Amino acid sequence: MNEQNIEDIISALYDMVQDARALPLGADKCILEREKVLDMLDEIIAQMPEELKQARTIVESRNELIGQARREAENTIRQAQEKAEKMIAEEEIYQEAKRQCQEMVLQTQTRMAELRKASNDYMDDALRRTEEAIAMSLEDVRDTRSKFRALVEAQEKRAAVSAAQEDL
Repeated sequence: MNEQNIEDIISALYDMVQDARALPLGADKCILEREKVLDMLDEIIAQMPEELKQARTIVESRNELIGQARREAENTIRQAQEKAEKMIAEEEIYQEAKRQCQEMVLQTQTRMAELRKASNDYMDDALRRTEEAIAMSLEDVRDTRSKFRALVEAQEKRAAVSAAQEDL
């Protein structure tokens, strides 16, 4: 089967069921090509880990963003501390350096908090969307599988009834 995404495969399954030929005396039952449906379901299962890989990539991106913000903050703090140590020679310069250092630390902490919140919000949203996509795909697969089982059971019952009628 060629490369398709999960939504395309599910859409094709839906179309296949919708376009399937109805069974006589069973308007809500239809005939499907079992191997084709099973192949499509196998393709969906094979692609599910890709959705999980995307979620992992998002988590790694978030961690990298937080690490980068932390390194940036540490670098800024280190620079502020070095600057403050150089200015200790005079009290006025020392006091100014101390104030600037505290201001830089506060700005850095504020920036870190903003970056952390933004990355957490982004991560939460991305994971929520991934979770919804996976849940929808799983629900569609379960629904299709349930319909498929019902179809198979109906076919088996018809075959049994036909066999019983032939025996009579």
